[in-house]
Amino acid sequence: MVFVALLRGINVGGNNKIDMKQLKNTFEGVGLHDVVTYINTGNIIFTDNHRSPQELANILEEAIVNDFSLSIKVMIRTLVEIKTIMESLPPNWTNDQSMKSDVLYLWDEVNDESVLTNVIIKPDIDHVIYVNGAILWSYNREHAGKSGMNKIIGTKLYQSVTVRNVNTARKIYELMLAAEH
Repeated sequence: MVFVALLRGINVGGNNKIDMKQLKNTFEGVGLHDVVTYINTGNIIFTDNHRSPQELANILEEAIVNDFSLSIKVMIRTLVEIKTIMESLPPNWTNDQSMKSDVLYLWDEVNDESVLTNVIIKPDIDHVIYVNGAILWSYNREHAGKSGMNKIIGTKLYQSVTVRNVNTARKIYELMLAAEH
């Protein structure tokens, strides 16, 4: 089965530094196969046919503590779960000079549409979609200062998400599809 591990808060602002080659070795060291890392923000695609996502998350969090002395939250998602999110992502959403579009992957404890009641959405600025496993959020960069997205940082909800821009999210999905074959 194809999975992605999304690590929260590594290599951001010089904190929680982890070398991707060493991280790949950590994943292989716990018996995972076809391990591919994508950029430095903690996106690791791999296959495993024996363990559940929760077992994998626990094993990997422990291995990261052992190998890097860092306590990092690890979210595991299957190809099916990522496919559902990608099918809900509007194809015209981009992350470029004019538009900012992100996927906020939700930890299980907050994965419910009611999570949207905990965020400030400015209807004339923000375009927000809940899909099982994520909040999809986009706005025009000229309105960045007014977007409700800025209000999430530092909240309890923010501690229960890991964010990737849509370009990264699409590439992760592409790598997962490639790993399936």
